[in-house]
Amino acid sequence: MSQTVRREQTVAEVVVVDYGLGNLRSVTRGLERAGAAVEITDDPDDFAAADGIVLPGVGAFREGVENAGPYREALVDAAERGQPLFGICLGMQMLLTTSEEADRAGQGEVRGLDLVPGTNVRFAGDLTVPHMGWNELDVRRSHPLVEGVDGEYAYFVHSYYAVPDDDEAVVATTDYGEPFPSVVANEAGTVFGTQFHPEKSGETGLRILRNFVDVCAD
Repeated sequence: MSQTVRREQTVAEVVVVDYGLGNLRSVTRGLERAGAAVEITDDPDDFAAADGIVLPGVGAFREGVENAGPYREALVDAAERGQPLFGICLGMQMLLTTSEEADRAGQGEVRGLDLVPGTNVRFAGDLTVPHMGWNELDVRRSHPLVEGVDGEYAYFVHSYYAVPDDDEAVVATTDYGEPFPSVVANEAGTVFGTQFHPEKSGETGLRILRNFVDVCAD
């Protein structure tokens, strides 16, 4: 059972990228509860001064990548600096290289940020899509983001999921018909994402946001 997470003071400064497709208010409230001073920004010049960056997102892959185009260089630079970069839902999918979603819509290949090499695929078979609701997290390897959440439940709303090229990029999985990656990270461990919405996942999500803030504060 997750424990209630409370913070009495700010421990890190975080920017939330406003590129037109994120649930900024809920993400900001969750981060503030977890101990972050939050700035919502559409200016990539703000990224370098922050302790960490959050890339939220809801919607289609192509629209997300296009909207985030002005921030691509700054996000890649942040990753190369080793600055913590946290993608949420669509934001996580955008960390990968490509997605079947654009091809399926007849839009051709659309290139993501390629910070976690791989592609995003649609749930197959007769599974209900989108996958929506609470599902269990199965932590597969150690990473600061998932400390204390193995076996806990998080809230998902998505039709596509990430398939990294490197199995080591999979931090946690969730079962929906079969296991799929629900938390991923790059080789350095500084770029990571959750397919679920931590800001909608109660105490489990708050624990993950606290873990992120702690990573930013180190």
